[in-house]
Amino acid sequence: MNLYFIIIVLILLSVVSLFVYFKFKDRELLKTVTNLNRGTKSERKMVLKILKSGIKSTAIFHDIYLSNGNGKYSQIDLVVATNVGIVVFEIKEYRGWIFGNENQINWTQILAYGKKKYKFYNPILQNKKHVEDLKKLYHFDGIPIFSVIVFFGDCELKNSINLPSRTFLTKSNKVMNRFNEILESNQLVNFENKWEIVNLLEQAVKNGENSIIRTKHIEDIKKLKMRKRFY
Repeated sequence: MNLYFIIIVLILLSVVSLFVYFKFKDRELLKTVTNLNRGTKSERKMVLKILKSGIKSTAIFHDIYLSNGNGKYSQIDLVVATNVGIVVFEIKEYRGWIFGNENQINWTQILAYGKKKYKFYNPILQNKKHVEDLKKLYHFDGIPIFSVIVFFGDCELKNSINLPSRTFLTKSNKVMNRFNEILESNQLVNFENKWEIVNLLEQAVKNGENSIIRTKHIEDIKKLKMRKRFY
């Protein structure tokens, strides 16, 4: 009886040790790209997925604040520079049923069998704006930019959606399939201004470390929501 107990304890200790080890490895890997408390938990999970797929940490830019040149900033969850172009991720985390199409301004989250409903801004349009902001910068002229909207959490997308060109909408468990599809189905790109692009994105990451920029961006978003009644 005592022997069985000792064996069970040893097994449990081994399992816990392995869990702690892999957790530590993930934390160390994540720190090659971003801070452990930066962005949302889902964003950091997405960064780890990309890292574990073999993409170098120097090609991944998390939580960037892109200057629009008018004192305002566009906040983008995640940007990855690849051999076929730039991949821009918009990362969401929701539960319940999600209703909405490509053209609606607001989508609807439904919980508790329809008893609770919440509006949120169409993530396809949201990330489309992010892509447009990147294209305004001359360094990105002629470079393909792909929009990937990822839903984490126990949610179900209920509508059939006609996605625009170079746009992908997916749950988190299938996001790497979509990412690999982008890498495998598109031609290689010649980056004439590779280091200029890297420097610009690195600066956008540093912008996100500036508390003044972050605070002003939050205030600008609040004003936009009040003016356009986004939820």
